[in-house]
Amino acid sequence: MKARMIAIMQARWVRLLAAAFIGALVGLAIFELTSAGGRWIFLLTGTVAGVAATAVAQSRAAQLTEVKVTVPQLSELTFLVNNQSRQVAWQLFVETVTRVSVQALDDDEGLIREAMDSLYGLFATTRDALKAGRPSAPVPGGQTVEYFAISMLNKELRPFLSRWHPLLTEWEREHPDEPESAWPDGRQCRDHLRRLQADIAAYAEGFGRLAGIRDPQTLITGMTPQP
Repeated sequence: MKARMIAIMQARWVRLLAAAFIGALVGLAIFELTSAGGRWIFLLTGTVAGVAATAVAQSRAAQLTEVKVTVPQLSELTFLVNNQSRQVAWQLFVETVTRVSVQALDDDEGLIREAMDSLYGLFATTRDALKAGRPSAPVPGGQTVEYFAISMLNKELRPFLSRWHPLLTEWEREHPDEPESAWPDGRQCRDHLRRLQADIAAYAEGFGRLAGIRDPQTLITGMTPQP
């Protein structure tokens, strides 16, 4: 017990001496800076200002904004997004609205193969964008952009491609010289494609809102914004 008390007293003296030494160094540094003139004072002020500006920028980047998105397939969802999430949402919005995924394809227009390849491209681009970014921190009561994008992949794109891509590929292999319009399942596939396009358009509008676009529907359809 006596040895332990001695060790405790020694540790206290060591801490007191260390504190006194650090205090002396800080006091000496302040004295030198105030005595050295303007150059060191400006240097110190600039350093403090730079650190403060960086801290403010990081704080703003980390700020979360609540956004509500309504998708028929998922009902209304509440998201908490920051600047990084908005950038991901903007990238996915652009990729989605510029593909066949939301562009109408009538029965006598375009090729199903081209539309299907475009949807595969959207699937790959979305997956790559999610893999390249850092996952959003989980926030109680709010969904993330990643959740929204993965829902689009697994609930919309994957079922369509898994069903129709093998059927079209098999028919193309068995009938290499026939036009695609002769495919017996073509009309049914186009009907499914139109339903998929309507669903993907809802996701695209959601990505736009998450990206901070005031009226994403205008960019999707080209309609004049409502006052």
